[in-house]
Amino acid sequence: MKIVIFITLAVMTVALCLAFVRLVKGPSLPDRVVALELFSTLSVGIIGVSAIMTDVASFLDVSIVMALMAFLATIGFSRFLERGGPRDD
Repeated sequence: MKIVIFITLAVMTVALCLAFVRLVKGPSLPDRVVALELFSTLSVGIIGVSAIMTDVASFLDVSIVMALMAFLATIGFSRFLERGGPRDD
């Protein structure tokens, strides 16, 4: 069981690094918004796996709050782009 958790954390960490690269290098602002959403989703997943690994239930509360905040941030960025915010594409 521990091996599966460590492999999951390793894969999610690599995906987090790749999402960060896309966030920094993204060719356009919508690409960066999607990368930011992926970054936050992977962070929530890592916190969830850490909660399973350590048996600390309060990590799940942190994970839920972070997921809700990331969702609202994505909605805010999308509304900003929809209303004609600055674009570099």
